[in-house]
Amino acid sequence: MAVTEVVRTVADYIGNSKLRPWLRNSARRNASTEASAATAQSIQDTTTDPELLLANYTSLFIVLLANALLQFSAYVTVSSASAYAAHLGGSTVFAGLTIGIPNVLSGLLLVPVMKIDQGRYTRPLWIACAALIVGNLLHAVAYRANFLYLILIGRLVSGIGYVGFMYVRRYCTDPRIVGVRRRTTLASWLVIGQIFGMSAGPFICGVLYKVGFSNAVFNGFTSPGWITSSIWLLFTVAIALLFRDLPAPLNPNTSEAIELGPMPLPTQPPPAPQDSPLTRRQYATIFTMCYASAACFFILGSFQFAIPIYTAVEFGYSPYAAGNFIALGGIATLPFLLASVRYAPRFQDRVIHALGALLGLTGLLILLVVLAAGRNVFGSLFVCWVLVALGFNLASTCTLSLLSKQLPDVKWNRRSSMAIQYSNYLGDVTGAVFGGAAVQIGMKNYVGVLIAIVGLMGAMQIVLWRDLKAKKG
Repeated sequence: MAVTEVVRTVADYIGNSKLRPWLRNSARRNASTEASAATAQSIQDTTTDPELLLANYTSLFIVLLANALLQFSAYVTVSSASAYAAHLGGSTVFAGLTIGIPNVLSGLLLVPVMKIDQGRYTRPLWIACAALIVGNLLHAVAYRANFLYLILIGRLVSGIGYVGFMYVRRYCTDPRIVGVRRRTTLASWLVIGQIFGMSAGPFICGVLYKVGFSNAVFNGFTSPGWITSSIWLLFTVAIALLFRDLPAPLNPNTSEAIELGPMPLPTQPPPAPQDSPLTRRQYATIFTMCYASAACFFILGSFQFAIPIYTAVEFGYSPYAAGNFIALGGIATLPFLLASVRYAPRFQDRVIHALGALLGLTGLLILLVVLAAGRNVFGSLFVCWVLVALGFNLASTCTLSLLSKQLPDVKWNRRSSMAIQYSNYLGDVTGAVFGGAAVQIGMKNYVGVLIAIVGLMGAMQIVLWRDLKAKKG
């Protein structure tokens, strides 16, 4: 009977209208506390080890996609660049400048953009999107305007957007959001995007040139610009909707102090001393990786621009056929590079770099032998291109990731990413111009210079082999 009375009494209290809101709020608070505890436990379970720290998946996907689109934009005009310039009265060397010189302007703007980025990534991404939309539009309307230098102006404006190259690489090595054992894997994904750009860009350009679209606005020369500009417009919307940046700095006058509290990320590991002096061997390591990065991009850039010119002279290839040739070589490397994403965490960066350089050197040596024998055919040239593309793309995977592991704090990550990006620009610009002159200087001399560049890179790596040791992953 007592139990019945207690039950009745509780029921009466629950039925009291004054207590209902209190009970509901109490239940909500308990549920919220339990959910927060479960979320915290989930984050803790997945990110206990700070070396395995990884950025927000959606934002990381946006950054990797930005890298692929940047690469696509850089190479989408390669196949028809010579023909477009010739139609408006330009030479192959001028066409080479339109491919390489945008990186000069981008290099000049890196430091000013870094002063306004606040240690974050949204502003640089907006700048890249705006510049590539306008630059590709200018490249497209040059045909209608019948003005050769408008091609160059459009490419220069696009070059402003190429500051994004440094920021996507820096994002994937930023110690605030990416642990040291994640960086080589993310660098491998960046190279996958690089291969996508150097394959899909020339291929789509060649297909559009083949189709023609015979009108003064949208044709084989202008369609890459219109399409690329539209893609970047859509990507701008995706950034606005999906990208989650790091919080704004606590001190507006510095981009180093970042509060990570609102982000669903664990507390970052204690940074290394900000002003710790580097040894001579460490400076030598930085120089070696910068040279290696410049050498890889020099060889890849020169090869990609030399192939359309050389195959047109040797085999009578059109821009469409040359674009297919470049794209097929890039596609052939994809299975190996996808395998590198899986197995890269098992090897040190210096081993990956050495293996890539060796593969690329093998391709160059085979090409030199074929040229000397005078038996250059499609099959031999294709094999050499695949080895060069695979080797030097693989070698370029780990230059910045290696430096970020040896210099893990935020300040040195900014410096090393800028140094590597300047090296990439130097290699791209000089490589495109050198590739445009490959036929004039002689293909054997051209390949000989590339072999000498790789030989110096190998010698530097052998001397500093012990200093290039870094954590795997």
